[in-house]
Amino acid sequence: MPDRRQPDSPTDDNPFAAPPEGRPDQPWQPRGGGDGGNGEDPGDSDGRRGPARWDPTDPIQRRARYALLAGMWGFFFGIFGIPSVGLLLGALALYWGISALRGKPAAAAAPGAPTGLDALGPAARPQRTAAVSGLVTASLAILLAMSSYGLQLAYKDFYVCRDDALTKSAELQCNTLLPDNVVGDVLKVRQ
Repeated sequence: MPDRRQPDSPTDDNPFAAPPEGRPDQPWQPRGGGDGGNGEDPGDSDGRRGPARWDPTDPIQRRARYALLAGMWGFFFGIFGIPSVGLLLGALALYWGISALRGKPAAAAAPGAPTGLDALGPAARPQRTAAVSGLVTASLAILLAMSSYGLQLAYKDFYVCRDDALTKSAELQCNTLLPDNVVGDVLKVRQ
């Protein structure tokens, strides 16, 4: 674009520009600072940890993420009427969430040192949130699956009658096996 103006501001953050006068050249560093390779932030110089990083080699962090994903998918499968998969994913998410909250860090810790996600220090907050969210969604998925199985067990005669009916009129006769309440209205065979 020929009419595009270039900024003349001295605060221009061009990494390829020459340094201002009176300032010596500095060696190249990747954006984000640090010493170029260990992933530390500039805020690490005072001893505090920077923002939390996802470490796929840490089993505690991995299990927290797995708990969240399995719990969400288990809940979706429960909502969409596949309770067996929802129950399986809910149980896995429950296991992974609890093991993430109670797990031991990968490196052997000194006696009396914090365990589980507390061993990560300030970096544990997103992982704890993922593990607790996974536990909540896993509980919902298991609740949905169990209520679906409980409903099928309580109204087994209706389901057997409906599945064995050969005609639409025979299927409509199965409605007499349902109670006269909201559950009966939901399960009722429509004309």
